[in-house]
Amino acid sequence: MIPLRDTQRSNSTPVVTVLLIVANCLVFLMELSLGPHARNQFVLVYGLVPDRMVLRSLVTCIFLHGGWMHLIGNMWFLWVFGNNIEDALGHFQYLVFYLLCGRGGGPGARGGEPEFPGADHRSERRDRGGDGAYLVKFPRARITTLVPVLIFFTTFDLPAAFLLAYWFLIQLFSGVGSGSQLAYHGTRCGLVRACGRFLAGILLILILPTRRPAPRELPW
Repeated sequence: MIPLRDTQRSNSTPVVTVLLIVANCLVFLMELSLGPHARNQFVLVYGLVPDRMVLRSLVTCIFLHGGWMHLIGNMWFLWVFGNNIEDALGHFQYLVFYLLCGRGGGPGARGGEPEFPGADHRSERRDRGGDGAYLVKFPRARITTLVPVLIFFTTFDLPAAFLLAYWFLIQLFSGVGSGSQLAYHGTRCGLVRACGRFLAGILLILILPTRRPAPRELPW
């Protein structure tokens, strides 16, 4: 199931959301432009590597991705849901929220054989905090969702609470049963990060002051 758009009106221009998407894409294109050795060094310097932990990496690692599908999935969810969270928190608070939730899962272990070696690049979504915040603020919003039915695709308007819970469970249990010790270790790390980011988003949206009351849901 792929969310296409939501029915929640935003009363401000999502400047920070757009800039974050642009920044993530530019960093990924920079990674692609590097050769294998230079790319590995880039990730070792700016990624979150346990044996080379530096404070800077807690921020820079948020902008690293392990492949096109990883990037597209993260940026699409950020575009669909991020504008409403930015509208509720305000631009600066939303930027702080995004950076804090990005590390809400805690330091991760290095992946086994990621597309970009040395990075924590498994396929879990990095914007779990936004999901948690959206679930708290707009649980009754309707999400127009692309759903496969046999060999066809159709769209349904699903409650945000249902869709986000579904995606959370999918991300939680993806990779379970792969059989290898390395995959099992990676899955456990993914579970911790996913839960941490999701809960961080819920906690932060509850304690941070909102700029204005949540906008009303559109009638269609």
